[in-house]
Amino acid sequence: ILFQIFDAFKSRLHDSNSKVNQVALETMHRMIPLLKDNLSPVINMLIPAMVDNNLNSKNPGIYAAATNVIQALCQHLDNYLLLQPFCTKAQFLNGKAKQDMTEKLA
Repeated sequence: ILFQIFDAFKSRLHDSNSKVNQVALETMHRMIPLLKDNLSPVINMLIPAMVDNNLNSKNPGIYAAATNVIQALCQHLDNYLLLQPFCTKAQFLNGKAKQDMTEKLA
């Protein structure tokens, strides 16, 4: 059931409406401490949805919300769950997003 919920939620994480996108990121930020490692089945689906466009967003609210989500992931999830998806994102992103993901990996 967790997969079904987050499968529906992930499209809001990169919604074309910036307000919807930002609220989804802020909501994700609040959910991470509650769910912690229970997110492991969906983390490979969520990380691309959270970082692909959001870490390179010119909208300061979306960028801040995305960086807060990444920080919450690092604080509340076991690092081994994040290593592979972060490496993949750092390898294929560009610009500020690549720099942010590389710093998190380091």
